Amino acid sequence: MRSLSRLKWLQAFEAAARHGSFTGAANELGVTPAAIGQSVRLLEEWIGRPLLTRSRFGSERLALIGEAQSALDDITQGLDRLESGLNKLRGSAARSVVVITASQVLVMNWLMPRLNRFSEHHETIDVRLDVADRLIDLTHGEADIGIRCGPGGWPGVVATWLMDEEMVAVCSPTLVPADGITTLEWFLQQKLIQDDTPPPGANAPTWESVLTQLGEPNSKQGRLHINSTAAVILAAMGGRGITLVRKALVQQDLDLGRLVQLFPEYAWPINWSYYLVCSAASLKRTEVRAFYDWVLEDVGKGYNPFGA
Repeated sequence: MRSLSRLKWLQAFEAAARHGSFTGAANELGVTPAAIGQSVRLLEEWIGRPLLTRSRFGSERLALIGEAQSALDDITQGLDRLESGLNKLRGSAARSVVVITASQVLVMNWLMPRLNRFSEHHETIDVRLDVADRLIDLTHGEADIGIRCGPGGWPGVVATWLMDEEMVAVCSPTLVPADGITTLEWFLQQKLIQDDTPPPGANAPTWESVLTQLGEPNSKQGRLHINSTAAVILAAMGGRGITLVRKALVQQDLDLGRLVQLFPEYAWPINWSYYLVCSAASLKRTEVRAFYDWVLEDVGKGYNPFGA
């Protein structure tokens, strides 16, 4: 006999374990943290032993005890199957949601232009963007999938390489001479826009290293310092000067002619790459897997570590 009368308890327990806190579970389920805690306690009383250890340190983190971890996988899959069954009853009107997290500049300049293609092929899946420059906790369900630029190797998630990255020098076409020819003399007359938030540990070029490479290490050009990559790109598009920026973030602007790449004969690769990151549990959801597969296909990569 199925214990479906306790479904509410299981739902609260699964959400609390996934988020690592009663608060996170409460926000997801639209109830109070106290209600989540009460449901979990009722489930623990019915089972006869604790399922979660509670800590007052950190962000109200909860940890699973003993056999609760293996049981959680079954419970999560069971709840997902129940939702799938309900969606089938609702038929074509059923919609799913996948939460994607990425930095503001990556969403604005790389992901957003691609989302229409995803929606064209997955009409019943809604995308919710969690735009944040901090690393969202994917292991506790703050988002389903992240697109990150970094060294890789983040704990608790599977990171699939998407593409490498390099820095390029760009400016607005309005700064380029009428004949389209940019010389070193012209370059030395321009203001340099400096991004004061370089990727740490990426071995990104500085204006000093670029000027040395161009044979002008003693250049005294004016600088515009900005502590936001998104604002740096907007300043360059507005004709405020020349900047160094990650190419993926301005590729669309280069293609559309809103920016011009300078010194294409020089390559400044960095030690960071782009990765698609998610937890193994999230990838079991149909809508998450659909977005995951689509991103890999969209960037021209067929490799899939999770198999068919």
